[in-house]
Amino acid sequence: MPRSFNQKLKILYLMKAFEEKTDREHPISVAEIIKYMDSYGISVERKAVYDDIETLRVFGMKIENLRGRPSGYFLADRKFELPELKILMDAVQSSRFLTQKQSRELLRKLESLTSASEARKLQYQTYTVPGVKSPNNEVYQNIQGIYDAIAENHQIGFLYYEWDFSKNLKQKRGGEKYRVSPWKLIWKNENYYLLGMDEKSEIVKHYRVDKIKHLNIEKAKRNGESIFQNFDMEKFSAGTFGMFGGKETPVRMEFENRFVGVVLDRFGQDVMLIPRDEKHFSMQTHISVSPKFFGWLASLGTGAVIISPENVRREYISFMKNTLMNYGEE
Repeated sequence: MPRSFNQKLKILYLMKAFEEKTDREHPISVAEIIKYMDSYGISVERKAVYDDIETLRVFGMKIENLRGRPSGYFLADRKFELPELKILMDAVQSSRFLTQKQSRELLRKLESLTSASEARKLQYQTYTVPGVKSPNNEVYQNIQGIYDAIAENHQIGFLYYEWDFSKNLKQKRGGEKYRVSPWKLIWKNENYYLLGMDEKSEIVKHYRVDKIKHLNIEKAKRNGESIFQNFDMEKFSAGTFGMFGGKETPVRMEFENRFVGVVLDRFGQDVMLIPRDEKHFSMQTHISVSPKFFGWLASLGTGAVIISPENVRREYISFMKNTLMNYGEE
């Protein structure tokens, strides 16, 4: 590229240098800037460097001059602080709906939002647990298609899959196409879920985005507006354990006081806790009663009891009896 053309780009290369090479621990001197510019075929005088730095400051970049050792100029303010990037990277690493390749690419993009030296710090802490990532490389397309359909107020069609014993994804409903009016996307338990109105059953259902394939936007308009207009997403998310469906029922439970934190984490801060005695409290909320809920309750051992309704109590007892039968217990 001609040197004269590169000369026009020198302010952009200077911006690039500050974004990629500098932080408080790694400032860049004017001499280093001149050498950096020369590597791009740009001849620049010392005074011009000071003028260009001031131009970038006026533009809005917070460039500070560090005196002492080390000394030089560095970019002091970025869109994302290092702890913020770490949080985002942890979310990417733990997200089961992304493929290994998608996770690596997204992590690299996040690393590019800080300096090279800070990015290396993040890389040292990057670890993705093997075997928990989705094999479905259509996830990004699915998310984009769902957002487009919601924005355009259209239904979507797709094939839905589940795991079989051979660890392969097989089509549900015998390969029949699902038709859904999409309304929300929910991130829950490291997975992404579509929440919408199933056009076949005309009830609200949820679907794992990473188990959706061959998604397309239908011509038909969405249904379910009256349901989702005042839909309580927090209540739905707290009550639908692990996004496993079940009939929603008001359930009253009693817990030992040591499970206060567990209950608040599960049901949110708005749930009412009623002291029963010095060691126990009770609460009531709407639960999507399912084996997943019973499994969660069983994990609390003798410290949690269903008080009412009686039919849910009996279901739970039956669940526990059937579990014991697997171990030869009557």
